[in-house]
Amino acid sequence: MNKIVSFLFFTLGMYASANVHLPAIFADHMVLQRNATVNIWGHAEPNEEITLTADFLDREYKVKANSEAKFSIAFPTPREGGPYTIKLKGYNEVILKDVLLGEVWLMSGQSNMEMSAAWGIQNGEEEAAKAQEPNIRFFKVNKSSADFPQQEIVGNWSVCTPETMKQHSAVGYFFAQRLHKMLDGVSVAIIISAWGGTAAELWTPEQVFIENPELKESFQKFPPSEYYPIKTAAAYNAMIAPINSYKIAGAAWYQGETNTGNFTTYEKLLTKMIASWRAARQEEFPFYIIQIAPYSYWEDSGARIRNIQRKVAQNTPKSGLIMTADVSTSDDIHPKNKKPVGERLANLVLKNEYGKHLGLVNAPTPERVVFEGQKAVVFLQNAEGLHFKNARSPQFELAGKDGIYYPAKAVIKNNTIEIKSAQVKQPISVRYAWKNTAMPDIFNQVQLPLTTFEVK
Repeated sequence: MNKIVSFLFFTLGMYASANVHLPAIFADHMVLQRNATVNIWGHAEPNEEITLTADFLDREYKVKANSEAKFSIAFPTPREGGPYTIKLKGYNEVILKDVLLGEVWLMSGQSNMEMSAAWGIQNGEEEAAKAQEPNIRFFKVNKSSADFPQQEIVGNWSVCTPETMKQHSAVGYFFAQRLHKMLDGVSVAIIISAWGGTAAELWTPEQVFIENPELKESFQKFPPSEYYPIKTAAAYNAMIAPINSYKIAGAAWYQGETNTGNFTTYEKLLTKMIASWRAARQEEFPFYIIQIAPYSYWEDSGARIRNIQRKVAQNTPKSGLIMTADVSTSDDIHPKNKKPVGERLANLVLKNEYGKHLGLVNAPTPERVVFEGQKAVVFLQNAEGLHFKNARSPQFELAGKDGIYYPAKAVIKNNTIEIKSAQVKQPISVRYAWKNTAMPDIFNQVQLPLTTFEVK
């Protein structure tokens, strides 16, 4: 207890004597969301007046620090541009240089989001050599945990070069690269807040577990780890909460491998996590889910997580699903081919959020199922040009009231698939690619694969 009190006095003393102090997210080379109202916040002496000026603003903005030594200044950003300089002047002056206005996206999850070219991705050296992209910026959040939501975040901004590209999220980079190109050179920043091996419970605010105790009970079954804390909200408190006021265009989530260990609660958990992130920002920002790849998890847990990711993406407003199964192998939990993943994410975002007409960018997904006697008819979205990779697919199964699945034959008819099994007279459930290592064998006209699914 004495240590906590001493730390609090030290922290307050630091802010009171440091004049204008900004969190690490506000630094040289940063990108602010364009065409938005953004905030810059920090600490100063109580009642100290802070004046903000920038060469893209036509007026100055003033505010006074409150009795807790905190201040926040809101101001509008115009269309894209830069580099600019922002100055905050109180008893001292803080100058932020090489500031760009553009699109800011949050990238979070576990190791597949964290994975960089330095890890050995496919064609990593060749891609890095071409990565001289001064209008692409990275903010990498250091791995850390906390028992309570923090005010300060640990991380730093960097400009994309062949060397810095190697150290940052490959999926994030390829996403940013395509966005930058297709938005006619608009600057793009990715905030990378990811931690390999972490379960979604670490990224979910504690209030969710207070309101849904069964989610915490499920997580408590996880064994201890030397690589990350087995504690609800620990990563959220340290790596997400401190930047909840930093304006973003949207977020992408590449996670789920660890939650194969407690998949029964994952659908509710992921749904609540997305809602809690949006509530914290008071905004229904776009949230995209990248599906985990085929891998030999225990029992059918990998297939179940993929199906849950599909369901959450379909049932969550302003969300989307990015398929990875066809650009990976079933023997590597960390697929090396990251470029198509980042570009598929970008294509979906470009169409949904920026109105770019790129044709079909979604993978086929089940919309509904109709059971007609011995037959199941699955109606699909995004199914233009639907076809088997081979002559047929052996990956469909039907189940009746007994819940036992049997192999079934499938026929494609326009945007539907008709499924029958001689062993199931009255089907009530159908599933596809229901194995952890299942590779897709049905594609639409732009070669995007049908996702794992179970529908009833």
